[in-house]
Amino acid sequence: MDKHLAKLSKFLSLILRHKPQVIGLQLDANGWAEVEQLIELVNQHGIAVSQELLDAIVQKNTQERFTYNADRSKIRANQGHSLAVDLELVAEVPPTILFHGTATRFLSSIRTRGLLPGSRQHVHLAAEEIDAIRVGQRHGHPIVLTIQAEAMCRAGYQFYCSQNGVWLTEIVPPRYIEFPTHVGRSR
Repeated sequence: MDKHLAKLSKFLSLILRHKPQVIGLQLDANGWAEVEQLIELVNQHGIAVSQELLDAIVQKNTQERFTYNADRSKIRANQGHSLAVDLELVAEVPPTILFHGTATRFLSSIRTRGLLPGSRQHVHLAAEEIDAIRVGQRHGHPIVLTIQAEAMCRAGYQFYCSQNGVWLTEIVPPRYIEFPTHVGRSR
């Protein structure tokens, strides 16, 4: 994705996940925005966007952050909302293990409190270690934690898989987290 599309994608993440009011946009209860209204309001905000640019962002974003509804009249972020929205996710049985990428500076807190969603609705987990490494790199030197997802599920914790394959849960208690034995290596 080129720099212009990446910058626009980040702005859309802000709008569709956290602060639609920045441009005067109203999301519905399920996080959907009317495409025509989004384009109009983003343009009024001084950022040039067209249907073609929006299509490119939805199609080319490697993290698949956004999705259209069936008739492409609405768009929403797939996960990562700090707003209270119902993504209509159905609880699923997760893989035996999942991964979470973070940075060494957060390990002390995670050892004590577990993984918490912070300002978001869910803790984000990856099915593949490489994806967790990429996430961890955003925060500094990446550390990958192994999550005993199947054991959590058996204990009654619910898991959801977003449209772009990110696993979500409300919290991961420390007892279900395997920490790397050598900090400084990803695993």
